[in-house]
Amino acid sequence: MLYRVLAVVIGYCFGLFQTAYLLGRRKGIDIRREGSGNAGTTNALRTMGVRAGLIVMAGDILKCILAVLTVWLLAGRAHPEIDYLLRVWTGLGCIAGHNYPFYMGFRGGKGMACTAGLINSISLVLTGLGLALFFGLLALTHYVSLCSLSVGVMFFIGTVVMGQTGHFHMAQPQLTEMYIVTAVIVAEMFFRHRENIKRLLRGTERKTYILKGAKNK
Repeated sequence: MLYRVLAVVIGYCFGLFQTAYLLGRRKGIDIRREGSGNAGTTNALRTMGVRAGLIVMAGDILKCILAVLTVWLLAGRAHPEIDYLLRVWTGLGCIAGHNYPFYMGFRGGKGMACTAGLINSISLVLTGLGLALFFGLLALTHYVSLCSLSVGVMFFIGTVVMGQTGHFHMAQPQLTEMYIVTAVIVAEMFFRHRENIKRLLRGTERKTYILKGAKNK
């Protein structure tokens, strides 16, 4: 239990590095008062441009990877039997720090880029599938929220499939715990995207055109 708590705390601390907010401050704006008010990649893309969006995405992905690496150095390397379990606990903490930063009144992002960093830290196969799914859907629909949620579902299903086929080298109780934590991460993603889901169902969700200067319709 101690290592799990350590993983969550370290993850949360890394998650507090709010790339969109800090980049916005450098440009003299508060990202929380612009566009959708979300301190994440999509809002940065829409309000500050493609370059800013890419910087925010890279920063938020990297902070989760670094958090996982830190926990691995402190605990996972010495306890390979729970290594992947600690990775998802770290990811959960990082997403919580990103979504609910205490110094910003608990108003952060939606955690998709952090989740992408976690996926990358768990499996290159899932990373490849996630990239293909995200950008394939984006090219077809231009709905970033739909792409993000689809990757979340893929992440959960892929984790279960890989776990049950022996890729994580863990006992079933630890695998089951890993699935539960992953399910919580995906559920949080859906919760943070609840307004996007409503707009998708109504057909009023905004579209994002990355190759056309983030043009919105």
